[in-house]
Formats: sequence, C-alpha cells, structure tokens
Amino acid sequence: MSLKSKLLATLATALLATSAWAQDAISVNDAYARSSGKSAKAGAAFMMIQNAGETDDRLIGVKSDAAARVELHTHKVDDNGVAKMVHVEEGFVIPAGEMHMLKRGGDHVMFMGLTAPFEHGATVPVTLIFEKAGEVEIEIPVDLERQDKGGHGSHSN
Repeated sequence: MSLKSKLLATLATALLATSAWAQDAISVNDAYARSSGKSAKAGAAFMMIQNAGETDDRLIGVKSDAAARVELHTHKVDDNGVAKMVHVEEGFVIPAGEMHMLKRGGDHVMFMGLTAPFEHGATVPVTLIFEKAGEVEIEIPVDLERQDKGGHGSHSN
C-alpha cells in the first residue's frame, strides 16, 4: 500500500470516527416547529439538545431549504423591558454531559422567508451545525397546536 493510500485510509477512518462521535455525543429531543399561520413569512423551531460527550460543543449554525434565511436567535430585554429577537452569531454552548433548551421566549431556530407554509403534521428538514460534532441532520415535526409549557411568553411571528 502506498503512502498516499495509507493517508487516505487514515483520513477516511478519522472522518468516520468523527461522524460516529457526533451521532453518539449529540442528540436532539422534543423538537417541534411552528409559524403563526398559513400566510406567515417566518417560523421557529424549538428543541432540547443533549451533549453526552466529555467536552463542551457549540451549536454554531443551522441550515434548511424551508426558508430563505435560517438563523440562531434569542430574546434580549432592553432597559425599557421590551423583548427583542436578535441573531446569535456565536451560537449556543452545549455543555459536556448536559443539555441546552431551545424554547419559546428564549434561544431558538428562526426561519425567515418561508419557502412554503408550515403545515401542521408535516416535517421540516434541518441541519444543525456544531463546532465539534459537525453537521447533524434532523426532521422537525410542525406542531401548530402545541402550547407553551414553560410559562414564558409565546413566540409570535
């Protein structure tokens, strides 16, 4: 086996190991997406991201064909008590052995310029991009009837 073949084999093994790590370390639970109705131009997704790994990771991006733009957002309250959505360019830390909630009234995935209405019961394909785990593809169910369980303000579009 040539040196080039050995290097390619080693690289392929490393990439497979990284993919396996992502599958084992990062999991997404209780995900759902919603919009305010059939004519809505925006929507949001919420979920619990679990990191079973031994090192912190960071959700640094998200992509989906469901909208013209997809970003990580949170709510910030200004000095007047007014909540405003803002893009979080640095993403969200997912601590080792812990979880991070993306929830209504807090951190969430924001879809702007929906390419089609979010239909109740349909799914939205989303790719979560992590600093260490890489890309994790998920299908998020659309649930337009789900009520906010946490007592936080609802997300309006």
